[in-house]
Amino acid sequence: MAEQAYVLLSGGIDSTTCLYLAMKDFQGRVTGVSLYYGQRHRREIQYAEVSCERLNIKHHTIDITGIIPQTLLTDSSQEVPNISYAEIPGVSPAYVPYRNGLLLSAVTSYVAGQWVAATEKSEWAIYFGAHAEDARAWAYPDCTPEFIGSQANAIYIGTYSAVRLRTPLEWLDKAAIIRLGESLGIDWQQTWSCYVGGEYHCGVCPTCRARRDGFIKAGVRDPTVYAELGEK
Repeated sequence: MAEQAYVLLSGGIDSTTCLYLAMKDFQGRVTGVSLYYGQRHRREIQYAEVSCERLNIKHHTIDITGIIPQTLLTDSSQEVPNISYAEIPGVSPAYVPYRNGLLLSAVTSYVAGQWVAATEKSEWAIYFGAHAEDARAWAYPDCTPEFIGSQANAIYIGTYSAVRLRTPLEWLDKAAIIRLGESLGIDWQQTWSCYVGGEYHCGVCPTCRARRDGFIKAGVRDPTVYAELGEK
């Protein structure tokens, strides 16, 4: 079997950009992998499926509910803060303890199983969309270069050198990622960022604010409908 890429795909701007990069790097030998861990909504997974359908590639969902504790992203009774990431001191209220470690472990186990079953062995890759803004001030410690480096080593060693972790957005901010995605031909209307999960992006939660600011700074037209802004 030829080289393969598996993208940890949430359906948002960052992971969708990774998906398109993987398509370019691996000539379409790509699978999108999403994880359901009891999120407040499934909107992001639905958008991940749409992106994979558009690219005519496989999409797989892994259910790991019951492992991750109740937090802002898993407990719909908690109010989502209407602030930007810049206004959040220290650890983000949306931080799920060691979430990315769990997601990467689950994806790696799945990919390694596929690799073992393959008749022709070659090095495979997992794409992970962590970027500089999420790592800033250690708001999300599982997006930092320190975390990424340790996970990359663990994945490579734990798979008998069969799987590499790729983090092509690691040193980019949201605006740079949007500019990159624009050059790859991404349909931004087919991505989802909002924590709330309503009919439209709420427009005021931290991820919506980061999305809006990213498009403005990138100088790219934002096609997103934001409920709070009264846009239709």
